[in-house]
Formats: sequence, C-alpha cells, structure tokens
Amino acid sequence: MPDTPKAKIALFLTLTVLFSSLAYWRILTPGSNGGFGSVILLMWSPGLAALLTRLITQRNLRDGGWGLGRLRAWPAAYALPLLYAGPVYLLAWLSGMGGFDPTGWGSHRNGTDPLLGIWLLLSWGLVLSLFSATGEELGWRGLLVPELAKTTGFRNTALVSSAIWAAWHMPLIVLAGYHGGGTPLAFSIACFTIMVMGLGTFMAWLRLYSDSVWPCALLHATHNLFIQGVFDAATVDRGATAWFTGEFGVGLAVAGLLLGWWACRRARRDGWPIQVAKLGSSL
Repeated sequence: MPDTPKAKIALFLTLTVLFSSLAYWRILTPGSNGGFGSVILLMWSPGLAALLTRLITQRNLRDGGWGLGRLRAWPAAYALPLLYAGPVYLLAWLSGMGGFDPTGWGSHRNGTDPLLGIWLLLSWGLVLSLFSATGEELGWRGLLVPELAKTTGFRNTALVSSAIWAAWHMPLIVLAGYHGGGTPLAFSIACFTIMVMGLGTFMAWLRLYSDSVWPCALLHATHNLFIQGVFDAATVDRGATAWFTGEFGVGLAVAGLLLGWWACRRARRDGWPIQVAKLGSSL
C-alpha cells in the first residue's frame, strides 16, 4: 500500500473495525466467554491496527510519537481529570444531588479501608489503567490524529478523530449496557458524545503540542481511573445523581465542551496549519 496519510487512515480504520468486531462479538454473544480479556482486546484493537498499519505502509514503526516529547505536558496530563471532574462531583456532593462515601474506595478490595483502597487505585490501578488506555491511544492519537493533521486543519482533525472515537464506543453503550443508570439511553449517548468530542479535541491538541503519544495515554488513563475508580466509587446515588455525574451525565459533558473550546482557542492563537509539534511554547 502507498505510504500516504489517506492510505494509512483507510487501512487503520479497516483494521480497527475488524479487530473491534471480534472483541464486540465476544462481549455481546451469550456464552462466548467474553469478559475482562475481551474488553482488553477491544481497547487494544486501535493500537494493534495502528502498529500493523505502519508495518504494512512504512515497513517500520516510526512516527508513532514514541518519544517523551514536551515534558511539561506530563504533569498536566496526569492532573487534568482532577481539575475538570473534581468540581462536577464536588458540586454534586455539596448540593445533595449525590452523597459522598469514601468507603467505596475499599469496597471492591475485600473490605480494605478507604485509605488503602485509594492507595491501591493510585498505584496498581494506574498501571492497569495505563496499559488499557495505551491500546486505544496508539491508534487514536498515535496514528489517526497526526495523519489527519497532514491533510487538514486542526478543527477538522479534532472533530473527525473525536467523532470516530465516540462512534467506536456506541456498540458498548447501545448493546452492552455501558451507559448511565436510571437515565434514558438517548440522554446517555448525547452526554457521552459531547464529553468525548470535547476531550478528544483537547487530546488532539495535546498530541500535536507534545509530539508524543504518552501524555495522551496518561490523560486517558487518569480520566478512567479518577472518574470511575475515585469519584464514581465515592458517590452515593440519590435518584438524580446519574443525570449530572459520571461519563453519561451533563456535568462532564459541559467539562468536555470547555476543554474542547480551550484547545480550539489555543490552536487558533498559535496558528494553523503548523508543523506537528510546533503548536506553541507552553501549556
């Protein structure tokens, strides 16, 4: 196949669909023994597709963003989910929309106390989360974003890559029950899509700014870890909680919009088109 951005994108998407379909089949088919292994296969489908695409088109694995990149991006990537999700949950707890119960940090670890539970989450939990998130990021931000950026401007790169990322989740949401509990499916889909579009826009900027896939993988990992393992685990449902908190609530949808708005504003400030990794001088 030709070593061109369009050829790489087409092959990558084809392989991602093929690999993901196998994972979805195992997850969705009764009696197929789908479980944690199938979820890992699903999350690594974009990564495997990206690696194979580069081997077929380039005959090597270069240009995947393997370097450390701009080191100043790393602390922001780790802490950012605390900054955009923390206020959402704090508002829910203080308003009474949702209760706060830190014992949830230990409830899934054989009765361990909350302090030990949170330590396990932030250590071993981060390792597991980073492993699974890396599988996605090698595809979405390791290959798709930089190849799109060679053919179009930042806004289109961000919107197209984010829309594909959101669509990839839809079988889980529609068919596998991966959505907000107690809210209409359409509401869950709308909030999740808005959040992913905004977060994906920011992560597209982060990939091009840092010239590395690793800050994106770290941000993806800490997003999953802090929201699902820390904030959701400590939140008590009081009826309307799911409408506001979680990945299918309006709170994180608004947070995602703000992240996407900031990324677009920053890209416009720095100018586009700009050579990859030349988007600015500071976060």
